[in-house]
Amino acid sequence: MIGKGLLIVISGPSGAGKGTICRELLKNNPQIRISISATTRKPRAGEEDGVNYHFITEDKFRQMIDEHEFLEYAVVYDNYYGTPERYVMNNLQNGNDVLLEIDIVGALQIKKKFRDAVFIFILPPSLGELRNRIVNRGTESPPDIEKRYDAAVSEIKQVMKYDYAIVNDNISKAIQDIEAIIRAEKCRVLRNYKEILSRF
Repeated sequence: MIGKGLLIVISGPSGAGKGTICRELLKNNPQIRISISATTRKPRAGEEDGVNYHFITEDKFRQMIDEHEFLEYAVVYDNYYGTPERYVMNNLQNGNDVLLEIDIVGALQIKKKFRDAVFIFILPPSLGELRNRIVNRGTESPPDIEKRYDAAVSEIKQVMKYDYAIVNDNISKAIQDIEAIIRAEKCRVLRNYKEILSRF
């Protein structure tokens, strides 16, 4: 049972701008806690352990799986990614909102466990712009670029499994739309009926 905290799950294809949106959303909304995923992939330039991800070995990741320490996990582009459970549950139970920026496979695992979580899919303005963003990032080889692009086309077809879709053609507007979604979700009767009944 989730407490008063809202679990916000953000997904989208590589290059859609999820990371930038989440950073700005957190900057504008310090009351939202970010859950930092664990991964077995190597850090990219500028990434820090414990800030962007918990970078761990595959052996350590497998141990955490065996000890049921993940809320969800998946293999993405030949690397493991997972959401440590304890941090998320503690914050939700204390009434804090928690943001998860995770892949679609992981998001759908979360959806089975938390029916009242809010699922938001970030879309690029177009597939052409998506390819440009992946290329301009300069972190992938040509074969990896094609792999990510092909995966993105497939992932976009999963959008109907989400509650909301945001087209990221303007960062400020995308963040405003997400903030509006969060405000609306917090007003849902099903989230507040116990408090409503206690008052009236």
